[in-house]
Amino acid sequence: MEIYRHACPRNCFSTCGMLSYIEDGKLMKVSGDAKHGYNQGRLCAKGYAYTQYVYNPYRLKHPIRQTPRGSGNWKRISWEEAYDTIADKILELNKRYGSNLASGYNKFSGNIGLLHYAVEGMFNSIGPHTKPIGNPCLITGERAMRKSFGQMNSIMPEKMAEMNAVVIWGANPAVTNVHQMKFILQARQKGAKLIVIDPIFTRTAATADIYIQINPGTDGWLALGVAKLLIESELYNQEFVHNQTVNWEEFHQYVNEQVDLHEVCRKTGISFDVICELVSIYSIPKPCATWIGFGTQRNENGGQNISAINTLALLGCHSGKGNRSVYYSHNGIDDFPVNLLNHEGPEHPTVQHSREIDINNFAENASKLVDPPLKFLWIALRNPLSQDQDFQAWESLMKELELIVTVDLFMTKSAELSDIVLPAASHFEEMDLNVSYWHHWLSVNEKAIPPYYEAKSDLQIARELMKKLNDRSPGFSNFPSERKPIDWIREELTPSVKKLYSIESIDDLLECPRLRTEEVTKSSSSSFKFRLFSQGNKGTFTNSFNRGKSDVEESYPFQLLTPQSLLKIHSQYEALPWLNQGAEQEVVELSEYAAEKNGILEGDKVELFNQYGKIAAIARISRFLPQKVVLVNQAGKNPINRLIVQKPQKNKGKSSMNFYDSSVNIRKWCENDG
Repeated sequence: MEIYRHACPRNCFSTCGMLSYIEDGKLMKVSGDAKHGYNQGRLCAKGYAYTQYVYNPYRLKHPIRQTPRGSGNWKRISWEEAYDTIADKILELNKRYGSNLASGYNKFSGNIGLLHYAVEGMFNSIGPHTKPIGNPCLITGERAMRKSFGQMNSIMPEKMAEMNAVVIWGANPAVTNVHQMKFILQARQKGAKLIVIDPIFTRTAATADIYIQINPGTDGWLALGVAKLLIESELYNQEFVHNQTVNWEEFHQYVNEQVDLHEVCRKTGISFDVICELVSIYSIPKPCATWIGFGTQRNENGGQNISAINTLALLGCHSGKGNRSVYYSHNGIDDFPVNLLNHEGPEHPTVQHSREIDINNFAENASKLVDPPLKFLWIALRNPLSQDQDFQAWESLMKELELIVTVDLFMTKSAELSDIVLPAASHFEEMDLNVSYWHHWLSVNEKAIPPYYEAKSDLQIARELMKKLNDRSPGFSNFPSERKPIDWIREELTPSVKKLYSIESIDDLLECPRLRTEEVTKSSSSSFKFRLFSQGNKGTFTNSFNRGKSDVEESYPFQLLTPQSLLKIHSQYEALPWLNQGAEQEVVELSEYAAEKNGILEGDKVELFNQYGKIAAIARISRFLPQKVVLVNQAGKNPINRLIVQKPQKNKGKSSMNFYDSSVNIRKWCENDG
């Protein structure tokens, strides 16, 4: 039996090191890689289920074409026919409009391996086109972190085991980052306290020493209230804030004049005694980890929430090392040139730049494009019809497009409304290079098995399609089709990368994953000045939880929260029997208040609805849920995005999706309405 080394490429904190066991060219089992210092030989349930993922009967086997779109009338076609059809459309649109702006793509993080930037490289290689910008998941928080600390890198998450306390704001690692829990447990075995602040009584909250149930979207108010008490009690690190912050006087004046502790208690739903307990945690002169979850910035107050929590962490007496005990995200990818993403295409005589669309309002904005309109769309590494807000806008856009191509492993909702669907390779069938947005390990992903039927990697598709375009129209694309995966990986391993990860060549990574060496960053330098919460530049809060009583809000009085599931990542893994036993029906979790108000009993079929749409689900009643919160976990079959619409953003591509600002109502299901 042969053994190969891999990295799980899903959009997950862990990017686990994996081993595959191959017999006669077939994947027999997977295990965790004991040489990977983060997951340390363990996987989550999704990782152990990969044999079902690779050899799933629902997996796409061949290129297929649907005529007409949405009919379900699929016909198997050859890769050659698929490439011919796509190349013909790109070239025809170029001739019709005089540029490639009518051609575009929508791609995100279904696979976070570096070579999957082949999608961007492919489109870059034909010159200016239409592309998404931004990040629906975490960019609001990332901007707040950079504003506070100047950069994104935190210390190794393994060092959370050395902390005196761990305060988790709006994260649920017992579900979304299971391997981090062992480091938290190690800290607690040494006497550390675990404090969880979350509107939902999560699996992580159930293990905590202190659980603080906060009103959704009000984390920043709580942080400022604790900071105010720290200052009034002179329990903050005075030398640090006076010498290494740029706006101490401004912030001091703000909390004195604008932060009223009675108002903080009212907005957050948290008592004064609990605020005092947090003061005692943050004032202990020992290391305290502050973990800010992505959920804290998925609302209108997102950036302010994170800025306020950052400020509280800086005030604490352990703050002499700046943000080195604040965890949000680690941008390991910043170490690399990411050559595929940054591939420079040919210049156009009249069009200077590609046309950019905020990914959070992609469908709505794409429908408004003129001169030229968007006519060809390539969808890869995501399933927007399952995950994106404004479902109706996507349905409208797809009717306007002349050709839609989706690349995926399974027939997703987006694939169902495409013209051509191309079968994608799994990470066991391709070579790649992987870093995490949480831990500091670098891993190579080996190709271990032949492709599943006719599946191909994004890089192989790019190489072959761009060659086809150049055969039809010489010089149309400058994509280096002759370059193989190993060539791209070697180019990523620059001298600076090799130094950072203590390697000489890719051969070192084939032996084991490598840990990034700690660097002296500007935020740990005594000359760097940190920025505290600022009233300017949108530093004030909107009252997103205790909204006014408009007609719309009276009609939809409940706040919808949509956290991640334990056994799925968005619509991925929905076809795996091991992970979906008893999951035929969608579930909505209600408070006892909401159930009684609407005459709903446990197990009733109910309908969530608002002005944008409706979904049906089975009611589960929880005594732990806040009165005016309803909860639906994200899952592939649940069109929860029918209920979510993002407000237009002034700063294109610079805000995350405000998933948690959605209001709904609930009623018993009526068959006549269905």
